[in-house]
Amino acid sequence: VLAALALAALPFSARAQDAAGRQPIADFHAALEKAMRDGPTTPFKARFDALAPVVDRVFDLGAILSVSYGPRWAGADAGLKTQVAAAFRAYTVATYVANFDRADGEKFDMAPGLRAVGDDQVVTTRIVPRTGDPTRLDYLMRKSDAGWRVVDILVDGTISRVAVQRSDWRALLGRDGDAAALLANLRKKAADLSGGALD
Repeated sequence: VLAALALAALPFSARAQDAAGRQPIADFHAALEKAMRDGPTTPFKARFDALAPVVDRVFDLGAILSVSYGPRWAGADAGLKTQVAAAFRAYTVATYVANFDRADGEKFDMAPGLRAVGDDQVVTTRIVPRTGDPTRLDYLMRKSDAGWRVVDILVDGTISRVAVQRSDWRALLGRDGDAAALLANLRKKAADLSGGALD
């Protein structure tokens, strides 16, 4: 009752922004739950094709890729950038399909409201397993022409997945920003995660 009264006291614009910022994560969680239910009996490629449009809509993969790659991304060869972007998308979707491949009593919880970080918003969630400790995931949302989209995920509220990814890629890219090495690495990872379905 108190929560409902507090929500009612918010200006309409704030409530609308709250709903707009949280809805993409609700949609993503619903898609992951479906992927887990389908996992044991549905081929990897079919689950990949079902989840990919949701990832495209919820995540700003272009922004994530640019930050992860670093400042050399803007000057990289256009054709190679297109290939890297496609490989990064395939790797990202394959990671979720592979890691959420069966339902075992997990629940996705979303905290009410949004937390402002400058012009961005944070949606706080938890993955609660049937047994054991929950995992906190904070989705950093940024407003774009396509609406609020994820530009980073903070594990346990502090560990930036984009920062970790950028650190991991630094050795691959080397001093000259070798996109070809990164492209090969992303393609291999997607193929391995999919058991060869994405070769």
